[in-house]
Amino acid sequence: MKNLKNITKKILSKAWATLYEIDYDYQFKDGTWKRISRESYDRGNGTCILLYNKEKGTVILTKQFRMPAYENDERDGMSIEACAGAIDKNESPEGTVIRETEEEVGYKIQNVKQVMEAYTSPGALTEKMYFFVGAYSDDMKINSGGGVETENEEIIVMELSIQQALKMMESGEIQDAKTIILLQYAQIHKLI
Repeated sequence: MKNLKNITKKILSKAWATLYEIDYDYQFKDGTWKRISRESYDRGNGTCILLYNKEKGTVILTKQFRMPAYENDERDGMSIEACAGAIDKNESPEGTVIRETEEEVGYKIQNVKQVMEAYTSPGALTEKMYFFVGAYSDDMKINSGGGVETENEEIIVMELSIQQALKMMESGEIQDAKTIILLQYAQIHKLI
C-alpha cells in the first residue's frame, strides 16, 4: 500500500492472546499524512460450523458464558452460538472444525463444506473466521460434548428445529454474528 508507512508495534498484553498497539502513518485522499494509533487483538484465526440434519429439520448450536458479552450487558452473559474454535498451530481450518465439533457437541463428522471466510470485527481483531456447514445424523454422536475441561469450557449443546433457531435470531436471543451468518446461509441455500 502506497498510502501506509512507518508501522511500529508494541505489545500491551500477552495473556490469552496478544494485544498490540500499532502506530502508523496513513495518507488520506487529500494527500495529507497523519500518524494514527490503534490497538489490535491477535488471537489467531478461527472456524465455525452450522451442523444441520435435513431429515429432522434441526441444527445444533451451543450455549456458554461469554465474559465480553456480560461486560457489555450485565443482564446475561450467556451466548447461543454455532460450534466454533481457534485454529491451532499447524492445523487446517477443516481439521479444526472437525475437532471442535467432537469436543464441543460430541459428534464425529467427516464431511464439511467451507462456505466463506470473513473478518467478524476487523476494526479490532486480526481473526479471520472460516465458515463451514456440515450434515449430521444421530449415529454420528460419540459423546455428550460440553467442551474441554482443561480449557475451562462448560458448553450446553442445543438441538433445535431450524424454525426455532431462526425465531431466536429474529427475536435477538441469538446475537452472535457468526451464528446469524450461518443461519442465514442455511435459509438462503435451503439446507433444511
